Amino acid sequence: VVVRVERRFAHPLLQKTVRRSKKYKAHDENNQYKIGDTVSIEECAPISKDKRWTVISAQGK
Repeated sequence: VVVRVERRFAHPLLQKTVRRSKKYKAHDENNQYKIGDTVSIEECAPISKDKRWTVISAQGK
C-alpha cells in the first residue's frame, strides 16, 4: 500500500500554515487495507526496492 503522511508547519516568513505530504510504500501482508483507511506504519528492514515500512494497524476511516 502507499501511505501519504501529511505535516503542517508555519511558513518562516509569511507565518501561514503550509501543508506538505510525503508518500511511503508500506508492506500489507494480508492486503486488507483499502483507500481512505488511516493506518500506522513502522520502519523495518528493506522488503523490496522501495518498501522499507510495514503496516502495524488501522486507526479508523
